[in-house]
Amino acid sequence: MIRTQGLRYQYPNGPLLAFPDVEVPQGAVLLLSGPSGCGKSTWLALVAALMAPTAGALVVADQILDALKSVAADAWRARAIGFLPQKLHLSTALSVYQNLAMAQWAAGQSEDAARILAALQTLGVDELAQRKPGQLSGGQAQRVALARAVLLQPRVILADEPTASLDDASAAQAVGLLLDTARQQGATLVIATHDARVAGLLAPDINGQIGIQPSWLLRLSL
Repeated sequence: MIRTQGLRYQYPNGPLLAFPDVEVPQGAVLLLSGPSGCGKSTWLALVAALMAPTAGALVVADQILDALKSVAADAWRARAIGFLPQKLHLSTALSVYQNLAMAQWAAGQSEDAARILAALQTLGVDELAQRKPGQLSGGQAQRVALARAVLLQPRVILADEPTASLDDASAAQAVGLLLDTARQQGATLVIATHDARVAGLLAPDINGQIGIQPSWLLRLSL
């Protein structure tokens, strides 16, 4: 779950960003929309405890974030948050398998080969385990990055512009992968995007009736 109240962030010599209050139940999906530069990535960074808010209260996965110090925040993030950034940040020097193993090391866990291969298999890229990221297609790299993000079965999955630069078919596949993975793990999913196609992919018209929204889908426009 995610709950924010009076959330604000002030960039040095920059604007003060004021965010609407939101409460997202566990297992729900939040569509965070708005034009480029409106603060979507900042909101995700605050929720992931990558930055501390200037003001406001923030509770994520039952954790009050302002109670966390930096080292504790890192450990909590590794356990509770799966982050799919717009730039996938796969280490080009490491194999696909090793990129996922790094997520376990970062969380202070021992390398678990069975778990890594199971995560890759779930997303259909287990045969790529020994390849380097430079040998992957864009779609394959995105699946690997998603496998890494959900490897530790996080309670919250954050996806920043997951359909950027994708054609319609690839965009639909990317959103479908996120939804399926979140449902399988019972995770709360946040998709931050300025891509107007995503809303339709999350909640297609039902029997031709426009405006019917599933109870699990919430929308927040910045």
